[in-house]
Amino acid sequence: MIEFNARFGDPETQALLPRLRSDLLDALLRAARPGGLREFELDWSEQWAVTLVLASAGYPESPRLGDVITGLERVGPGIEVTHAGTARRGREIVTSGGRVLGVTALGDDPAGARAAAYAAAQMIEFAGKQLRSDIAARAGEGA
Repeated sequence: MIEFNARFGDPETQALLPRLRSDLLDALLRAARPGGLREFELDWSEQWAVTLVLASAGYPESPRLGDVITGLERVGPGIEVTHAGTARRGREIVTSGGRVLGVTALGDDPAGARAAAYAAAQMIEFAGKQLRSDIAARAGEGA
């Protein structure tokens, strides 16, 4: 048995849901009724998705809180930015946890999705921002 556990806030889910073309609420309501998913199929985009996690300084041991986040308004259309460890402080958005933001991009191939995600992530700034540089680096190998 293989179990795939992905909650709505998990980076794994953040990479899946932007590909979903079906109405998620409709699917959930159907799933709550006996037989509601009979003759129902989810419609998925053929595009690839890559999600990057922007982490705060000190993550995972002791994430620093309160660093001002800038550049969110520069992220273009087609990019999903999911707030995870953020808070409002007046008019500012600040870090409030270890995994601060998820940045998800779609592309026609793994390289395109990866390039778009990293370009969007570079537009977002906060002191001590951590970002792995190897996410999806091998996704297209052998594909």
